[in-house]
Amino acid sequence: MTTHVTDRSGTGPVGPPPPFDPELAPVLEVLTGLRPPDAYRPDNIAEMRAPVPGVQTPTDEVLSRGGAYSVREQVVPGPEGQPDISLLICLPRHAAAPTAAIYFAHGGGMVVGDNRFGLVEVLDLAEPLGAAVVSVEYRLAPETPHPGPVEDCYAGLVWVAGHAHELNVDPERVVVAGSSAGGGLAAGVGLLARDRGGPAVLAQLLLSPMLDDRNDSPSARQMRGLGIWDSSSNETGWNALLGAGVRGGPDVSPYAAPARAADLSGLPPTFIDVGSAETFRDEDVAHASRLWQAGCRVELHVWPGGFHGFDVVAPRAALSRDAVAARAAWLRRQLGPAPGAAEAAQR
Repeated sequence: MTTHVTDRSGTGPVGPPPPFDPELAPVLEVLTGLRPPDAYRPDNIAEMRAPVPGVQTPTDEVLSRGGAYSVREQVVPGPEGQPDISLLICLPRHAAAPTAAIYFAHGGGMVVGDNRFGLVEVLDLAEPLGAAVVSVEYRLAPETPHPGPVEDCYAGLVWVAGHAHELNVDPERVVVAGSSAGGGLAAGVGLLARDRGGPAVLAQLLLSPMLDDRNDSPSARQMRGLGIWDSSSNETGWNALLGAGVRGGPDVSPYAAPARAADLSGLPPTFIDVGSAETFRDEDVAHASRLWQAGCRVELHVWPGGFHGFDVVAPRAALSRDAVAARAAWLRRQLGPAPGAAEAAQR
């Protein structure tokens, strides 16, 4: 008899959770011993924002990549009638021609994190391409519910596009990127840019994006109590952003939860990746399928045995190296080689 678990709401059975990658499983065991997958609750969000012991926030010196980048915080106008926001701007020091740029929204379940979180990994992708990186400091829920976070992210993109010349950035070569909650915000920014006729977005890089407030997919049920961020913590994040009385209901904006968008046509080329053993797997796969159905160009990777954020916490694992290599190859196809690469190859 096949073992299965059944969702309490009666939406049907799912099979046992897929196994974690053998190289990643010991890392996950250590991590969940420090912070279980259901650790995020409405009553402990402030506590969860405290620095994690042993995890260093990257300094400007680290982000400068040995002097390859200049690093500065820039306060820019926020959404109309709302507070200013801060952008962390990392620009290649020796670029002659205008560079491509990755505009990045950090992860953190909508409730934690800042614009330095995850930035080292983004710079790892950007530096070989000679690309700039701009990371947005959006306001967090529950203090700032929707639409505050996505509007902050959109306002930062508008500023970057309007100041491209002074940044030495090519406004036609801006990739909007994000991981986890930031991936959902990046997808929301892509929808806003399309619907408002806003700044050009060349492509979207969505890493394990948090897209669906309904939190009821087979993978959300299958992975409950497992991994890094399970459906209980996910419920905390979505309730903080939308309110418990709105989340999962009929009136959720697609700019908050892009899985709710009825029309995905006209969006730029998109990269989506996700682990097979994480909460967001099925909503991310469904989003990729709907983008294809709308006529969009999409590259989808489901990494077997990967848990949420596996590539960040276990960067030397073979699966992590493969995931990063796939992102780098896709970005190279979107942006082309770094300026001067062709001349260097000929010498």
